[in-house]
Formats: sequence, structure tokens, C-alpha cells
Amino acid sequence: QVFPSQDPLDRADFNAVEYINALFPTEQSLANIDEVVNKIRLKIRRLDDNIRTVVRGQTNVGQDGRQALEEAQKAIQQLFGKIKDIKDKAEKSEQMVKEITRDIKQLDHAKRHLTTSITTLNHLHMLAGGVDSLEAMTRRRQYGEVANLLQGVVNVLEHFNKYMGIPQIRQLSERVKAAQNELGQQILADFEEAFPSQGTKRPGGPSNVLRDACLVANVLDPRIKQEIIKKFIKQHLSEYLVLFQENQDVAWLDKIDRRYAWIKRQLVDYEEKFGRMFPQEWCMTERIAVEFCHVTRTELAKIMRTRAKEIEVKLLLFAIQRTTNFEGLLAKRFSGCTLTDGAVKKPEVPPPSTNPFLEDETGTETDEIVIEKSDSDKPKKPKVPDNPFHGIVSKCFEPHLYVYIESQDKNLSELIDRFVADFKAQGPPKPNVDEGGAVLPSCADLFVYYKKCMVQCSQLSTGEPMIALTTIFQKYLREYAWKILSGNLPKTTSSSGGLTITSLLKEKEGSEVAKFTLEELCLICSILSTAEYCLATTQQLEEKLREKVDASLVERINLTGEMDTFSIVISNSIQLLVQDLDAACDPALTAMSKMQWQNVEHVGDQSPYVTSVILHIKQNVPIIRDNLASTRKYFTQFCIKFANSFIPKFINHLFKCKPISMVGAEQLLLDTHSLKMVLLDLPSIGSQVVRKAPASYTKIVVKGMTRAEMILKVVMAPHEPPVVFVDNYIKLLADCSTDTFQKILDMKGLKRSEQSSMLDLFRQRLPAPPSGAENSVSLSLSAPTPEQESSRIRKLEKLIKKRL
Repeated sequence: QVFPSQDPLDRADFNAVEYINALFPTEQSLANIDEVVNKIRLKIRRLDDNIRTVVRGQTNVGQDGRQALEEAQKAIQQLFGKIKDIKDKAEKSEQMVKEITRDIKQLDHAKRHLTTSITTLNHLHMLAGGVDSLEAMTRRRQYGEVANLLQGVVNVLEHFNKYMGIPQIRQLSERVKAAQNELGQQILADFEEAFPSQGTKRPGGPSNVLRDACLVANVLDPRIKQEIIKKFIKQHLSEYLVLFQENQDVAWLDKIDRRYAWIKRQLVDYEEKFGRMFPQEWCMTERIAVEFCHVTRTELAKIMRTRAKEIEVKLLLFAIQRTTNFEGLLAKRFSGCTLTDGAVKKPEVPPPSTNPFLEDETGTETDEIVIEKSDSDKPKKPKVPDNPFHGIVSKCFEPHLYVYIESQDKNLSELIDRFVADFKAQGPPKPNVDEGGAVLPSCADLFVYYKKCMVQCSQLSTGEPMIALTTIFQKYLREYAWKILSGNLPKTTSSSGGLTITSLLKEKEGSEVAKFTLEELCLICSILSTAEYCLATTQQLEEKLREKVDASLVERINLTGEMDTFSIVISNSIQLLVQDLDAACDPALTAMSKMQWQNVEHVGDQSPYVTSVILHIKQNVPIIRDNLASTRKYFTQFCIKFANSFIPKFINHLFKCKPISMVGAEQLLLDTHSLKMVLLDLPSIGSQVVRKAPASYTKIVVKGMTRAEMILKVVMAPHEPPVVFVDNYIKLLADCSTDTFQKILDMKGLKRSEQSSMLDLFRQRLPAPPSGAENSVSLSLSAPTPEQESSRIRKLEKLIKKRL
């Protein structure tokens, strides 16, 4: 629709029938049909006229369009011409402006050159006058004026670097250099005169001339300044080298305090006499102290090499302690800015320690435990600022720290021997539910000592001695694991032979069948808890050692072998607990396999052997659980290992029960269900707080005991017809082993002839591996359960529900 219209003929949904009905709604209206037809014809004629007019009008459109295009092209050409004219006029204007300003530009260049010439001449005048004054003042030793003048002359001379090709300028530059050299030699001679190297006595105090000379030295070549500093410090420390010669008594480590007392006095003396002579930025006090440290380190290293056999642990630690205290004093007094100078090498500073349990030296001996289990949750202390003087003297003791390491080796050996003796004297821990399974106190003592050694050694050195100490730690962690933990685990004794069925079935609550005593169970749990604590603490000990040692040696810190050792102790402890409970249940299972199951006449309550197994479980498991309360995951491991050991053993004894009557199989199924319920409840048996057993454990018990129940259900099923029996076996057990099938047939008491035909049938009915899924579907459809079997199973289920 191009234009809006109310005409019904123009509508998109126009319907001719409706339109005619609207024009002639009744029969009477048909009388006007001629009038309506005439109107429509008139309308058609008008439309034809309009269409004709429009078509004729369009014949001239093409011609009009071409004419309009030609007019537009003419207008564009005119516009292009105008633009070109404007461009030409602009170029002419630019040329005119250049001609007008040519003279002004020349004047501008002339002004700039004139200004530069005037400035350069002024600088030249200043330079010439300054050089003359500088030479005159140098001869008169007017160092105060020279310091300011020399700096100004040097600055001015920099402006003439591009004019060095001019002979006069080059001559002035050479005069300035000659004056600087002369000043340098003159100042060095003045200092030599004031502080003679071979002089008998030092002059009383500094002069103003020397103080000004130091200001001049700041402007001269840095080598002059370094030479002054070097000579002054050497002369200042010459007395020290004489007093503390290697052959003097005061030079040995026991009198090391006197060295540090001497330098303290010298620094005070220097501050009083020469403090104002040298500029403050020279840091002369710190430089004297640093040079003293280097000389002391060299002298101490030399004398210790000569008298290495006389070094004892106490003497070494005393010397190191006094030295580190002195280094700490230097750090408080000085900033360490001179250590970065080229003349003084910076000592190797160990990486900052982020150890969260590093305390002050005073608190090291009384700390309780090295690394608590919750250390990882605690926020770490902020890093202590580095001591720039750390190791500047004490580094000389590092080659002799083997004395300290050997001493710690000996001390730890004695400590382990004392632990062994204490354990023998005090005996195993008392069986107390509240305290049982606690970590052995010797473990805490060992790690307290480890902490003391680690903190002390890290203060002495973070290099190779730290690696040597780590090796000692590893040695005694292994010794502790074998001598204290593994060495005290109770030994198992196998004395289950010679027992009769009646004695097995008549076991009383107090009887013992090669079982561990309550004390022994508590001891095993205590050793397990200790090993678990040692494992976690050793892991954290490794992390702390890695934090303290130099970055280049981190890879050599590895306590994985020791952690594995503690893991072995834990595994052995759990295995002992499992073996003990397992062995206690063996007689009951033997009794089960030797019962005459074909003679059972009726299904009653659970059998005596089940009661015996439950009794042993109720005796052992609560004790173990209470003693392993702090290490819950290892109690779960114990439960899983016991289930993995007991259930296959129970199934093996089940196969030994042959032959079995139908009633006997029902009784066994009832017993199996009872054992299944007890095993499912094993983790919380005898506990007031009922906790849901771990899913991993429940899965093992359900899978294993369900297999036992399926075996019994197969035994209960009639063996006629054989095809149904074999298919039922394959469906329930899904076991393709002929040995298992043979055992089932033995349990049913079938004759050998029947068994052989049944085995042949079993081999034929076994599903092929590729089409196993299809066969299993067909088996499930073609193996209906007989009425007799279903009625007996329903009866058995009712009996079990009634019991529960």
C-alpha cells in the first residue's frame, strides 16, 4: 500500500463475495444493480485515465535525468576552477610574506649569534680569571676558597667542550687539569705530613686547612678522596695490628671481647678529635668500623687455622656470640651505606628468614615445641629488617663450625640413648582412655632440641653448616623411628594350634587367644600417634630449614626419606592392630568351618562363633578408637584394612563348610547378615556418639559380605534342573572361575559324577566376553527362581526382620 485509502477494494484481505454481499444485502437492493455497475465502470474509466497520464509522464523522465547530470558536471568543473585559483593566490601570498620577512630573519640569526658570543666571552673571561686565581690560591693553600672556585671553574669549562679545537681554550683546559693534579698531590702531602705513616706520635688535633682540603678533595678525582680515606684508616688501625698480633695472648678467641672494646674506644676518640675534620657524607666513623671488621676477620681466620686443635665448642660459641652482638651493635649505630662502595666488598648476607616461630635468643632455651600442627594457620610475623653487617666478621668462624656440628651429633646421640633408657625404666604408657594414644613425651623433647639447634645454627651460618646439621637431623630422626618407635612395638606370637572345637565354641569373655593386652594396644596406638605427629612435624621442619638456608642450597634439603620411615612405622602399627583382631577371630571362623552343617535341623538365633567374633570386636575396637581419637584418619585405615582382611578369610572358611543342608545354609545366611551388620557398625561400635561410617569403608563391607550372601543363596538353590542352577549361579555371583563353582558344588554335597556333568554345563553356559551384556540379559530372562527357593528365602528374610 503506497497511499492510505479507505476504499474496501484496496484492502489486503479483500473478499469479492463479502464485498458483493455488502453492496446487495437484500433481494430488494438488487433493483439498483444497474446503478452500481455504472458507478464501477465510471471508476474503472477514471483509473485507466490516471494510469495513462502517469505512463505518459514517465516517458520524459530519462531525458530530464540526463539534463540534470550534465548541469551537475558543469557545476563541479566551475568549483574545481575556483579552488585552483584560491590555491594559486595562497602560494603567491606565501612567497610575498617570505620576501617581506627575509630581512627580519637575518636580524634574528644575528641577534642569537651575538648573544651566544657575549655569553661565551663572559664564560671565557670567568675561566681565564678563575684559572689564574686557582693557581694563586693553590700555592697559598687557601683550600676554603679553592673548593668553591674549583667547582665553578669546572662547571664553566664544560661550556667549552665544543671549542677544544681552539688552542687558547685547550691551553686553559690543560692548566685546569694541571691545577687539579697539583691540588691532589699537595693535599695528599699535607695529610701525609699531618698523619705520618711511620710517625712516632699523632698530632694533637685536626687543622682547619685539612678540613678545607677535604672539601677540595670532594671536587677532585674520586681517587684522591679514596687515597686520603685509605691512608687515614690504615694509620688509625696501625696500633690495633700491633696490639693483637697473632703471638699475643689477647689475640685468642677467649679474649675476643678486648678487640671490640678497643674499637669502641677508638671510635669515641675519633669522634672527639677528628669528627669535624672530614665531611659528614664521607661516613668516616663507619668506614673505620668496617675496615676494622675486615682486618679482624682476616686475623681471626689466620689464628684459627694455626690453632685449630685448640678450638672447643664452648669457646667457639662464646666467640661467635660476642661477634654477632658486635655486628648487631654496628647495625644499630650505622646504616651500612659504605658497604656498597667499590673499595669495600659487601659480605654475603643470607636471605631474610620468614620462619614464624623464630624467637629471640633469650627465649630459645625455654620454648616448648618447635612446630605446632596449627602453625600453618597462624599469620606469619613481619620480616625483620636485614642486618647489613651480618657475617662481616662472624663469617670467619664458618669453616670451623664442624666442631659445633660434631658436638650436636654427640649430644643428639646421648639424647636418643636417654630416651631409650627412660622408656625401659618407665615402661609403656598406662592404659588410660583419657590419656591413651598420646604422643610420647620424648618426641616433644627431640623437636625442642632440634629447634634450638636450627635457630642457633642459622644465626651462625646459613651455608654448608646448615646442610651438615640437616644431615644430623635426618640421622637421629631415623634412629628415633627405629629405636624408640619400631623398637618398642609389641611382637606377635602365633600360638593358636591345638585348640578343640568345643574350647573354641565355649570361649568365655576373659579367655585370651594370643591377643595383645590392653597395655600393649595402648602402646601401639601411642606409637602410631607419635609417628603421625613426627611425620607432620618433620614435613614442617623441612619447610623451615628451606626458609633458613641459602637460596642456592635449598634443593639439598630433603627429608622425604625420614617422612617415609615414619609412614612405615604408622603402617606397621596399623597392621599389628589388624593382625591382633584378625587372629582373635580365627578360632571362631575355624569353629564355623568344622561344624556339622548338614545336621542342623532348625534356624535359631546367631551361632556361637558369631557371638565370639562380635565379642572380640567389642573388646578391641573401642579401645583402639578411643586411643586414636586424635588421628581419626588412621582409625579409618585400621577399619578398612581389617575389613579387607577379615571378609576374604570369612568367605574362605565359608567354602570349607561342606556339606550344607538347606536349613544349615539358612542358618549361615542369618549369621552372615549378623556379621555384616556388626561390620557396618564397626567404626562406632560401643560408642555413645553414633557417627556415620566412612563411605569408602561401607562400600568394602557391603561388597564383600554381599558376595558371601550370594554364595549361600546359590547353595540354597536346588541343583535341578542343572541349566537353571548354572544360570542362577552366573547371574548372582558373576564369577567365571571353575574353582569357585567347584567349591559351591562341594558345599551342596553333590557326587563327583554329578559335579563333572555340572562343570561341563557351566563351561558351556559361560558368556563370551564380547557379547557378555546380551547373554546376561538372556540369562536373567531364562532363569526363573523356583517356588521352593523363593518361599525359603522369604521365610528367612522374615526371620531376620523379626530378630532386628
